[in-house]
Amino acid sequence: MDVSSSIFRAYDIRGVVKTDLRPDVVLLIGKAIGTMYPQCKQVAVGRDGRLSSKQLSDKLIEGLRSTGVDVIDIGEVPTPVLYYATHSLGTGSGLMVTGSHNPPEYNGIKMVMDEKTLFGDMIQDIYACIVKADFKSGQGQVKEVNVLDDYLKTICQEVKLQRPLSIAIDCGNGVAGPTASKLFNDLGCQSVNELFCDVDGTFPNHHPNPSEPENLEDLIKTVLDNNLDLGLAFDGDGDRVGIVDECGKVLWADRQMMLYAKDVLSRNPGAEIIFDVKSSRNLASYIEKFGGKATMWKTGHSFIKNKMKETGALLAGEMSGHIFFKERWYGFDDGLYSAARMLEILAADPRPVSEIFSELPNDVSTPEITIKLDKDGAQHEFINKFIAQSNFADAKLSTIDGVRADFDYGWGLVRASNTTPSLVIRFEAESEQKLEQLKDNFKTQILSVDSTIKLPF
Repeated sequence: MDVSSSIFRAYDIRGVVKTDLRPDVVLLIGKAIGTMYPQCKQVAVGRDGRLSSKQLSDKLIEGLRSTGVDVIDIGEVPTPVLYYATHSLGTGSGLMVTGSHNPPEYNGIKMVMDEKTLFGDMIQDIYACIVKADFKSGQGQVKEVNVLDDYLKTICQEVKLQRPLSIAIDCGNGVAGPTASKLFNDLGCQSVNELFCDVDGTFPNHHPNPSEPENLEDLIKTVLDNNLDLGLAFDGDGDRVGIVDECGKVLWADRQMMLYAKDVLSRNPGAEIIFDVKSSRNLASYIEKFGGKATMWKTGHSFIKNKMKETGALLAGEMSGHIFFKERWYGFDDGLYSAARMLEILAADPRPVSEIFSELPNDVSTPEITIKLDKDGAQHEFINKFIAQSNFADAKLSTIDGVRADFDYGWGLVRASNTTPSLVIRFEAESEQKLEQLKDNFKTQILSVDSTIKLPF
């Protein structure tokens, strides 16, 4: 059978449904996972609201059961609810059929087996097992269980708002819509203005990706028009959150992390807090200011979760909006729970949200700059050359994920995307002049490695 190796990515399985992540391929993925993890007798399976997700979920369950694995089908839920199910149901293993924020024609699978988030070689081993085609045989059972009500009840028992807030939520027609609507009403918000909270796998209004500024325009307008306290935007499967204040200004995830870190450290002095290489340099100093240990790590939810488990960190976050709370929660990325924790922090302070946010240190920075390359794998080839050839005098270099050069006045980053054939670039500096200086430095060195790359800066 034709199974494309390209769908087995760094931290999930993902591809176009019609050509690569076909139902017959997903059946084989289920067989391979059931064969490779015989110790996992029971696996929870969830799915998002994409048009293909029900069919793919059914095939995944069929494949698992054919190897003797029992399945708990938790239905159409946000990804964090699947992660929650692995804890609340005691399975330690769960598979989520989701394309996250990718275009409608895509879908994918996020995987936790035997309490380990699968990434890297563990995902490549699934492909190798499919190629070998020596699968276990058995007759697993399946039962349907509602985990969603327990998930919502648990958050509402854990998080308390000291004053009612007026908010807007934009779910971009992703699977988080109905859950977010119920959660924030149950938490006692004064009003919840809902945008695109009906699940529609064609995503007719805008792309469900809160890390792209254009996807926040409807939310910002709603907050301003209705004089709300803040707005929350969720991605396609609900594991990331974007936040805007009452003035319509975006609080990007690395600055969200400052508030989360201060809160966590107030109860856990000296705790380790992890952030990815795309995050502001101000985050590390802010964590240290409040007595925490700041650790920079690779971008990617699987990499971050495994680093948390290794270090015992109580909090972690990525610039993309993935936030991971181990303190008072389970350590997985959960946009809905993170948003609830943000409301708890803001509700404990009587000041306007923009005033609270304005106190957080802030340099001049660019959003993520994505440079598309011509073929998959080209991004990794480029980074290998860039690491070997680049020369950043007077900078502190990190090569854990691409190249990040930290100078006294700012930093620049170029790394390979793990999901698309592209480079991801970001800059931050103490002034516009220094920002341009950084850009020029990186531009020269990027073009010296590949003069055909078209840079928008």
